[in-house]
Amino acid sequence: MRPILLCTDMDRTLIPNGLQAEYPPSRRRFTDFCSLSEITLAYVTGRDIALLEEAIAEFNLPVPNYAITDVGSKIYRNSDGRWSELAEWEAEIGNAWKKVSREEIVTNLSGIEGLKLQESSKQNTHKVSYYADLDFASADFYLNAAESALRPLQIDSSLIWSVDETRHQGLLDVLPANATKLHAIEFLHALLGVHAERLIFAGDSGNDLPVLTSPVPSVLVANATDEIKSQAERLAVENGCREQLFVAKNDELNRGNYSAGILQGVGHYFPDSREILTEWSAFYE
Repeated sequence: MRPILLCTDMDRTLIPNGLQAEYPPSRRRFTDFCSLSEITLAYVTGRDIALLEEAIAEFNLPVPNYAITDVGSKIYRNSDGRWSELAEWEAEIGNAWKKVSREEIVTNLSGIEGLKLQESSKQNTHKVSYYADLDFASADFYLNAAESALRPLQIDSSLIWSVDETRHQGLLDVLPANATKLHAIEFLHALLGVHAERLIFAGDSGNDLPVLTSPVPSVLVANATDEIKSQAERLAVENGCREQLFVAKNDELNRGNYSAGILQGVGHYFPDSREILTEWSAFYE
């Protein structure tokens, strides 16, 4: 099998903390697969590095080679169990906010009713994160209000929206325009020199849509909501990238949810991996 750069979201994609059931052997088989020398594993997550480490321990996940954290605003390399931040990425995204401080961004957004600033541990120099009350207003309201509030600052920013369905809570992240999951994956891909056809991303939620509907070969796990599946398929068609989106399928054993769905996608995109996966149990069908 030729080398693969496997990038995956964590919560409700790899980690089975959504509403649907997990196929019990799938995480162990995912770990076995990622232990192969041909696999470079990168987690792509809204978590910070401390919460990422907690999840690895709690859910017995494989330790990745790289971690794209804080919704794309940080990239870390793991060397012998030690994390080091990629200074190249910090330099890449550092100019988008010019000389505007995160405190000025917070001030401008403070008047939007229904938004609540997240804990300090979930903020960094290039990420401002909020909880959004879904009972008060819709995603469109929060996105439009935030865009209007930021306009006077004249900064290049992106607004990332997702929903924690287990808590019925909206999540809004303000980032430099180029500090996205998609750009971070493309940056890491170029840095490592992996062939374009040997890259894959897995996700489940709204903040994964820019990658899921891009030229990056992607898998949408079966436990994603019907709304996200519809959005992903529509946007992939609009972007001319429908062939780069694989939607995992479930069976009676839930072999399309979470890590089982990721492996299903691996088998779809990389025929030379199917023999290995089939030996462990037919994830590819």
